[in-house]
Amino acid sequence: MAKKNPLRSFFASVKLAVVLLIAIAAASILGTLIPQQEAAGPFIARLGPVWASLLLNIQAFDVFHSFWFVTLMALLAVNLIVCSLDRLPRTWRRFRSKGDPELIGLFADLSADRIITTERPRAEAADRLTSLLKKIAGPVERRDRGERIFLYTNQGAFSHFGVLIVHAGVLIMMAGVMVGLFLGFEGYMNIPEGESAAVVSLKGGRGEKALPFSVRCDRFILEFYENGAPKTYRSDLTFHQNGRDVQSAAVLVNHPVTFGGIRFYQSSYGVMPGGNPVLTVSRRDSKIMEVEITPEMAFALPEHKATVQILRVEDNLMDMGPAAKLGVVAPTGNRQFWVFAAIEEIVAANPGILEQVPLFDPASFAPYVFSLRMPERRPYTGLQAARDPGVPVVALGAALLMAGLLTVYFRSHRQFWILLETAGDGTRISVTGRSNRNEAGMNRELNWLTAAIGADGEAG
Repeated sequence: MAKKNPLRSFFASVKLAVVLLIAIAAASILGTLIPQQEAAGPFIARLGPVWASLLLNIQAFDVFHSFWFVTLMALLAVNLIVCSLDRLPRTWRRFRSKGDPELIGLFADLSADRIITTERPRAEAADRLTSLLKKIAGPVERRDRGERIFLYTNQGAFSHFGVLIVHAGVLIMMAGVMVGLFLGFEGYMNIPEGESAAVVSLKGGRGEKALPFSVRCDRFILEFYENGAPKTYRSDLTFHQNGRDVQSAAVLVNHPVTFGGIRFYQSSYGVMPGGNPVLTVSRRDSKIMEVEITPEMAFALPEHKATVQILRVEDNLMDMGPAAKLGVVAPTGNRQFWVFAAIEEIVAANPGILEQVPLFDPASFAPYVFSLRMPERRPYTGLQAARDPGVPVVALGAALLMAGLLTVYFRSHRQFWILLETAGDGTRISVTGRSNRNEAGMNRELNWLTAAIGADGEAG
């Protein structure tokens, strides 16, 4: 007897499969309970340095991409492959096996209700039964042994492969998961209304991914309930590729759209500034220049050899709105004053404020008048982009797994044997069979087959 390979025996072990399944289940629970990737930031901040370092080292904040989780999946795959290879020869032998009913003893102690007599000669009865069996059970094999004729047919021999189909389904599903984890991606993109983007910021701070097309947000619609809660937000998108608009679609919450194998979801929205504030310089109601300003910048006035310095820029100074503090350096003297974007509203609400607070007077450096215009704040749509090439692979594996389970639990290999022997001037017909499972179902089918033979007129 050949000595078993210990390494092969280890990987074919059912105990190994149980241990690996428990470990994978525990890892999945860990990945569910502990925040993953970028969501782990606040959780890490609450941990002490020792625990934070430990969990980071074991990749607890990215369990499903961790080396040890992939190793567990790989070991389970090897276990299933080795088990399947060990099982395949035995399964094939069972699939091909027909057996000898005499050696098996199938016709020994056969009950009277499984025996039918007919007046037809043995050869004629065999021919009629062969035609009948072909109609109701499929191909028939005939064996002539002297004074005996055996007819044999079987159904469901493929059921022996049910467990192997289950293994194949699980393996394909695991492969699909790995394909999705390492070849797919998930990220976000914020697109202002009227603009396009072709780069996705990957989830978990993994960098950026350029798309082979661009996404334009043509329109963003936001509706609210009476209590102020968001009711509907929708993005009208256009996908642009190879120099032309290829597809337009509306994306709503729970109504994603797919383009180029990438699925786009409506995930958030917001408002972003349209750019830097613009300072306008006028004289005698005539505009001289406009300058887009930033803090600490400076520019020269076209006359009087004066230089304007931007000392500060505030979004909401003293609850009076956006404002910029200017410093003017000129031969006639230096000035500092504030320019408010909403100066007209401020003066209307506070008559005489410019005389009381000259620092707020935009005409402090005569003959120039300064005004401030804030850029329009533009709404943007927040999209989640995801690509998972493993989905069809997982679907295929799931279909095989379901087919395998149905085969294992609802199909059986049933073999039917009919013996024809000369009995006086007629023929005695004995009906028997065997099944690898569901003996009660097998007995019902044998009763039905016996009745069908009797109904065909074989009974004398």
